[in-house]
Amino acid sequence: MHGRGLVIPPQLAHRPAISSSYVALFVDPWRVPGGGGLARLDRRTVDRLLAALRLDDPSGTPDLPSAREELARLLGPARAIDPRVAHVLRDLAGAHRIEDLAAEVGLSAPRLRALVRSEVGISLVHLRQWRRVGTAIANLPTFSVGAAAAVAGFADQAHFTRTTRRLVGRTPATIAGHHSRV
Repeated sequence: MHGRGLVIPPQLAHRPAISSSYVALFVDPWRVPGGGGLARLDRRTVDRLLAALRLDDPSGTPDLPSAREELARLLGPARAIDPRVAHVLRDLAGAHRIEDLAAEVGLSAPRLRALVRSEVGISLVHLRQWRRVGTAIANLPTFSVGAAAAVAGFADQAHFTRTTRRLVGRTPATIAGHHSRV
């Protein structure tokens, strides 16, 4: 599918076939209504999303809350999730073991894994990987690829590179090379 803008659901294998620059927003799956499939966005919608991000702001910081509001208008409000899962999702960035996260919310590790998958549609392991990739990518403007990987909790730069290529379809080096303000 081609278009000025696309909404691509979680875990749909895809490869951007574009050689020019583009903006990619990775939205946590629990922040959008369920059941959404691949969707093409018209020019006006894309322009509203880009305006909400304020990418031309001299401060260099995208306005992510405004972009989330615009996405909510487009996709609908985020769905409610179990409070225990919400707690775990807030703590994913930490170096907690899954067993420790489960104990914090009064569940066994297998029950937590099952609850997260049923509530969010993605395994807890994949969510942790996504969070680490996001943290590392956010640090690319100020850190080397290796340092960004370490800050995010990857074992090494190679682990970060493999995981990013698998989840995002690009290597950290290519993201860093095109990375301006994300």
